[in-house]
Amino acid sequence: MNDTDNLQSMPALPMRGIVIFPRMILHFDVGRDKSVNALKAAANGARKIFLVAQRDAMVIEPAINDVYKIGVIAEVRQMLKTPENATRVLVEGLCKAKLISFDAAEPYLRCTVSPVNPSPRFSALSESEEAALVRMLTDTFKKYCSLAPKMPNELYQTILTEKNIDKLFDGIVFNIYLKPDDKQKLLEINGSKKRIERLLAILESEIGIMELEINIHEQVRDSLEKNQREYYMREQMRILSRQLGERDDPQEEFYAYADEIEAAGFDRETEEKLIREAEKLVKFSPSSQEAGVVRAYLDAVLEMPWKTFTKEKIDMEKAQKQLDRDHYGLKEVKERILELFAVRALKPDVKGQIICLAGPPGVGKTSVGQSIAKSLGRKYARISLGGVRDEAEIRGHRKTYIGAMPGRIVNALKQAKSMNPVILFDEIDKMSNDYKGDPSSAMLEVLDSEQNAAFVDHYLEIPLDLSRVLFIATANNTDEVPPPLLDRMEVIELGSYTRAEKYNIARKHLIPKQLKKHGLGASNLKITGDAVYALIDFYTKEAGVRKLERKIAALCRKAAKEIVGGRKPDDAKKPDEKITVAAKDLEKYLGVKKHLPEHLPDRDEVGVVNGLAWTSVGGVIMPLEAAVMDGTGKIEITGSLGEVMKESSKIAVSLARSLSDRYGIDPEFYKNKDIHIHAPEGAVPKNGPSAGVAMVTALISALSGIAVRRDVAMTGEITLHGKVLAIGGLKEKTMAAYKAGIKTVLIPKENEPYISELDETVRNSLRFITAEKIDTVLETALVGRGCHRRRKIAEDAEKMIDGLGFRIGEPPAFNDGAIPQKVKQPR
Repeated sequence: MNDTDNLQSMPALPMRGIVIFPRMILHFDVGRDKSVNALKAAANGARKIFLVAQRDAMVIEPAINDVYKIGVIAEVRQMLKTPENATRVLVEGLCKAKLISFDAAEPYLRCTVSPVNPSPRFSALSESEEAALVRMLTDTFKKYCSLAPKMPNELYQTILTEKNIDKLFDGIVFNIYLKPDDKQKLLEINGSKKRIERLLAILESEIGIMELEINIHEQVRDSLEKNQREYYMREQMRILSRQLGERDDPQEEFYAYADEIEAAGFDRETEEKLIREAEKLVKFSPSSQEAGVVRAYLDAVLEMPWKTFTKEKIDMEKAQKQLDRDHYGLKEVKERILELFAVRALKPDVKGQIICLAGPPGVGKTSVGQSIAKSLGRKYARISLGGVRDEAEIRGHRKTYIGAMPGRIVNALKQAKSMNPVILFDEIDKMSNDYKGDPSSAMLEVLDSEQNAAFVDHYLEIPLDLSRVLFIATANNTDEVPPPLLDRMEVIELGSYTRAEKYNIARKHLIPKQLKKHGLGASNLKITGDAVYALIDFYTKEAGVRKLERKIAALCRKAAKEIVGGRKPDDAKKPDEKITVAAKDLEKYLGVKKHLPEHLPDRDEVGVVNGLAWTSVGGVIMPLEAAVMDGTGKIEITGSLGEVMKESSKIAVSLARSLSDRYGIDPEFYKNKDIHIHAPEGAVPKNGPSAGVAMVTALISALSGIAVRRDVAMTGEITLHGKVLAIGGLKEKTMAAYKAGIKTVLIPKENEPYISELDETVRNSLRFITAEKIDTVLETALVGRGCHRRRKIAEDAEKMIDGLGFRIGEPPAFNDGAIPQKVKQPR
């Protein structure tokens, strides 16, 4: 028989989360208007309605594709209104039917269905098969009921005593909770055996899930009971100890530590580790050494500011004012720091910004770090690394050793009382190493933003997140920092202060600071401007301002002595006299001048060249002298020169031989002349390749007898073919040239891009000449440059003219920079 042979039209009601079976009596509430209208139409008609489950219970207006194809034709038994204004209905399932079509045009859903004729229920089952299925279903149901929430006993017994497999199936399916999808599958299956097998599979799956839920519940309950039992027993022991009047009770101490550990909010693994450490206190005697080690460890851990973070307050205008207030000059440094702040304002959780402030002593590297912390509103901690040679200073000692303690990183965090402070590593280039380890290797992890999120101190043995810490390092010489460590930092150079900068720093910062420190005021002591300049020029020689500050402090002490020494007992209430210190008074207070200014020579000299050198306190003028005497070709090198400078002197001799014909030098000078190269201030060691061009120039001058211009200074490495190579420390060297009154500075061509980074005063005061070859250096530095080359050309011309029979007049005269005089016409 086809589905179209027995079609029926009736109201339809889509069910949300409910599946009804034939012979099942069910009551439920209806809220949707179309569903209520469908029930009313069925009640007013043949009382039949098609109940079908929705595929998705969230669909409000279901279409034919939103419901299953198989449902149940039911009879409406009763309808009533609830106090909540919903419609409650009682229905009984009659038979299974297949949905053919939907019609939503009426005020309710109307459908066309075809009843599904059930196949003979027991035609495929023998008595033994039916008995086996009944037994299996009964046993499985018993096991299910033993795990599921309690079912009414009468209903339970009724189902178990049922021997009819059809009624047994209905009794189980109607009265246990199954998922709507599972119920729908059972409804759609034809044939008793298949339905029973499907129901058995569903029950076995539910039994497995419930057993797993019970096991999990029992584990949680056992854990809670154990914790409650331990807590109860500990409280009992605590009260007993208190009543017995015991002092230094290990139990009491353990409970105190346990409470602090639980309140600290550690992760589970760390908390269990610390609780185990605290439990050792119960086993040890309170006065034992082991108990002291455990207490020291727990105290060190609990003193850490684990959950404390400082909130950043980035205000660019305020930061600019803070930097300007704390430091004069340092324009490039301030610009880079403000760029750092701007990035942090846009991305607060940015990582990997580790700065190294490099420069000579006393230029304000450490104070710049303090200003950064103030501008960000963060806590500040300083770690001095000068002389550190033990890795344990950074990572800490193992707590098993007597006298063990955490490393300096942990102590800095404790000092700052925050987990995101600004930490300054001072003098990072002064670290060394020995048999105990290399601290610079330990610093590699600290300063690596990819690794320091889980930094482990050997003493604490708990991971520390250092990724939120802003690290700043300072160094005098980055060449002393290991390359892998330097690679992790962005180097910002702080150069030497100019004379004008030192003056302004003294007037705005140093003098007010020292006056306040010595109990003086502007009404007691006045240091004039010319006195400040005299202090800078004649009493200090440094790149920074530390010595200048000490000299100002000395003037304050002298003034304080005069003021207090000149008082009489009756003059205590009279105002103190004002002391004015001018430049002419400095010898009275500070003694004779300690440093004389670097003056240029009074005249151009042969064999004397102004070289430029870099030192840890800034740049200096380094004169180089060369002398030539009759001899046997010996070369003397003096002035505490290092191996690199000695090699440069040998290169200079070889290059001078190759240039001998250009400058009228005896080509056999290396056989019949002795050469002596000297760098004054022999007590000061000197090294480096940047004096190469100066050595060549001095040697050419000495051999040719041509003087070197006194107002020219030079720096650059030289090669055997006369190429001038790049050098370092250009900023410091040019500053020294500016202070000495040099007018022209010769630098390598490769260093030309760095001229724009020099101080504006230096750039405007000096004339820079860049050189790729030694020819440019010699033509610029030698007096009457070019004249000897022209003389050689004239001599060659004379020889050629004499060979042709011409008569030559007096030899031409040569002046500084002049060309040969006119040659007379031949006869």
